[in-house]
Amino acid sequence: MSTDADGTSPVNDPQPPVEILRYTAFTHDPAGGNPAGVVLDARGLDDATMLAIAARVGYSETAFVTSRDETNRRFGVRYFSPLAEVAFCGHATVALAVALAERTGPGEIVLDTPAGEIPVATTSQDGAVLATLTSVATRSRPAESSELDAALKALGWAAGDLDPALPPHVAFGGNDHLVLAAATRARLASLDYDFDGLAEVMLRHDWTTVQLVWRESPERFHARDPFPVGGVVEDPATGAAAAAFGGYLRALGLVTAPTRISIRQGEDMGRPSDLLLDVDPRSARIRVTGGAVPIG
Repeated sequence: MSTDADGTSPVNDPQPPVEILRYTAFTHDPAGGNPAGVVLDARGLDDATMLAIAARVGYSETAFVTSRDETNRRFGVRYFSPLAEVAFCGHATVALAVALAERTGPGEIVLDTPAGEIPVATTSQDGAVLATLTSVATRSRPAESSELDAALKALGWAAGDLDPALPPHVAFGGNDHLVLAAATRARLASLDYDFDGLAEVMLRHDWTTVQLVWRESPERFHARDPFPVGGVVEDPATGAAAAAFGGYLRALGLVTAPTRISIRQGEDMGRPSDLLLDVDPRSARIRVTGGAVPIG
């Protein structure tokens, strides 16, 4: 399928043609970040058609605007991976918000997603657009031993590979994510897992990604996110998992005052991404900030 110079892709079937925008999120470099498809007008498209488009685009997610209230800047949005619908996707939300801001101007919008209401603020800084989404209420619980054992086996990790100061949790930020903290940067860098085996564990427990992190400092982390349930080996930037991780830090009491956390993701797969989290211990909702640029 050809891609136009402005980052759009015409789809001639189904009829009428559907315009697909292609952006990469959590970066200002088209060679970095996490690519997402964006369909600004998906009104009238059924589930099968949206899934087929997402599969054709081939990115980890494509965002579809299924309803529009231009006056109140409110939009209904659904997200599809190449294999299934996903309740919420952070990087596709950032891509969508930037695409809208470039066409209608920066400001506040509200997205009605299957996971709940997501406010997004967009601003323009030095010619670049930044989007800040506010997640649904996050929560986090310790992972059960059976969950942990199955995940470690599929990853090829041992219990000794984990950082004992950051216990395994299942964290929610619109979707559930298993959070595992590596004891060393080298352990995080060496990722060679059983794709089908991990997918089976994740489907059994309804996890969207497994978020693997390494703590460089109290306010800076590195992350990798296997996503086999979406048909993708690894996500270069995962906004929904980042929101869940902010809730995880809050639940563990590791954030005691309003704090900005940075996450570096995608570096080990050659698509570096930067995600910024604003975590307030008084609120269960996490703010996630990033940029996005069209892919030409």
